[in-house]
Amino acid sequence: MIHHAGLIAAFMGGGWRGVLIEGPSGAGKSDLALRCLDQGFRLVADDRVELWACTGLLYGRAPETLAGRIEVRGLDVLPAPALAWSRICLSVRAGTPERIAEPALADYAGLKIPSVTLALLESSTPAKLSRALRHLGGGPEGAYLGGLAAGVSPQPGGDSR
Repeated sequence: MIHHAGLIAAFMGGGWRGVLIEGPSGAGKSDLALRCLDQGFRLVADDRVELWACTGLLYGRAPETLAGRIEVRGLDVLPAPALAWSRICLSVRAGTPERIAEPALADYAGLKIPSVTLALLESSTPAKLSRALRHLGGGPEGAYLGGLAAGVSPQPGGDSR
C-alpha cells in the first residue's frame, strides 16, 4: 500500500526504528525530515512510502522511483543517503499538539502503532520526535501498546512523582 508521507529512522535498541511523518502537502514533512537528518536520523522515504505488515510488525520503504531522494523546497529534489527499508514504530501527524496529549494509536495495514500530533515546523520538533520514539516506539517491545490495552496512561511529568 502506498501512503502519502515521509519515513525517517533512528538507530536505537539494536535496530532501526522508523517514524512515519504525515500531513497535507506543504505542512513541512520534508522540512522536518531534513532537520531530523541533521540530528542523526536516516532517510528512508520522502513524499510516498510503501507500507506492509509482516509477522505483526509494520514496515516501510520508498517506491523505487523516489528511493534516495528528498525534496528540498526552494532548491530541488536532491539525492540523499537512505536506508532501503525500516520497521515503523511511531507515526507523527501534522497539527497543533495538546499540551499533554492522551496516548493515541494509528492504524496502518491492520496494525496499530503509537501516534503523536506535532507542529512539524517548530524548531524543537526533531528533539520531540527523538524523545517520543524512545518513550513510545523505542522502549521495551509492547510496553506502550500493553499499557494502552490495560487502560494505563503515562503520568504527566514522567515517572517521578
